[in-house]
Amino acid sequence: MQVLYRNISQLVTCRGGVRRGGAMADAAVIEDGAFLVEEGRIVRVGTRRELEQGYRGEAYDCGGALITPGFADSHTHLVFAGERSEEFSWRLRGDSYLSIMERGGGIVNTVDATRAASGEELFSQAQKHLAKMLEMGVTCAEIKTGYGLDTQTELKQISVIQRLQENEKMQIVGTFMGAHALPRGADADEYIDECIRESLPAAAGTGVCEFADIFVEKGAFSAEQAERYLRKAKELGFALKVHADEMTPSGGTRLGVRLGAKSVDHLLKICDEDIALLGKSDTVATVLPLTAFCLGEEYAPARKLIDGGAIVAAASDFNPGSCCTYSIPLMIALMCIYMKMSVDEALCALTINGAAACGRDKVSGSIECGKRADFVLFDCKKRECLPYYSGINLVRSVFTEGEKVYG
Repeated sequence: MQVLYRNISQLVTCRGGVRRGGAMADAAVIEDGAFLVEEGRIVRVGTRRELEQGYRGEAYDCGGALITPGFADSHTHLVFAGERSEEFSWRLRGDSYLSIMERGGGIVNTVDATRAASGEELFSQAQKHLAKMLEMGVTCAEIKTGYGLDTQTELKQISVIQRLQENEKMQIVGTFMGAHALPRGADADEYIDECIRESLPAAAGTGVCEFADIFVEKGAFSAEQAERYLRKAKELGFALKVHADEMTPSGGTRLGVRLGAKSVDHLLKICDEDIALLGKSDTVATVLPLTAFCLGEEYAPARKLIDGGAIVAAASDFNPGSCCTYSIPLMIALMCIYMKMSVDEALCALTINGAAACGRDKVSGSIECGKRADFVLFDCKKRECLPYYSGINLVRSVFTEGEKVYG
């Protein structure tokens, strides 16, 4: 059955492929737009006048609303147990994230709680987070492991991701991140050897995770250690991601580009030379505004990245330590107000480019023929309202594959 979605004040399509550089300034908006959906896929897109001509089938009146593609949150750590609000208070009094890591806090605290939790507890909490993300228009979410730091717990997280893939309406993309931090008392080279020998092959054997990721940073893993890990991951069939240049210039970006990583993420401390590398690369530069906000750090240089020709995506980095939020409305406000991105650039970063960072840009991320009918209907008429109502969720309803799943 066909359904015509019409009476759309602005239809933000982001059609025409992944956006890089200056092309991000055009989100391919159709005024008074409409689109036709059949069996969960988009079959026609245009103005209301074009699509209504001769059409006699079922129609859905959008009430003059703004519509965008569903958002792709391409960087989350949402399968975990416990919380770290005390560490947040330490940062408020001036302690750095790196200093907290150095005295035994940070990721390893969540590791202890996650190891102790059951798979059912992890699944239940993850579902609650995903339901709230859906309310903000997220229809594709990447989820990383990394709170096990041993094969058994990493596989427990993978099994939770698999259950979420089977039960959720949104697209769930799995990433194995066994090298998220160094376990207490471990030697970094020896731990990478263990990942190469045991946990990476075990994770690959499940077939659940498409990507492998590693944290390249002082106090975590060096670029040399990361290269050994990522080369083994690539050999096992994983596509690659890298946590790069977050707190120090770590060499993670240039490593990711050299190895053909799908994305390099964070980039707060990226240098001009590496910005130029991304401008000539198909590796997605994923900025994480909410993390910089929560840490009180300078934001990633999105303006430089876009002006340098990079493919820029944006994601939440939701996790229990450095960024305990997945607020899309706040993220849009931060991108536009503090990172000097236009509304169209922010929307491209959260839709088609975010889908590219998840390896989903061929099936979603835009409103165009052949793609999944994943879209968001807002309680406003134009896209400029999204940063204007700063931090306020204007989502009225969310559709995945043409089915209303929220609102």
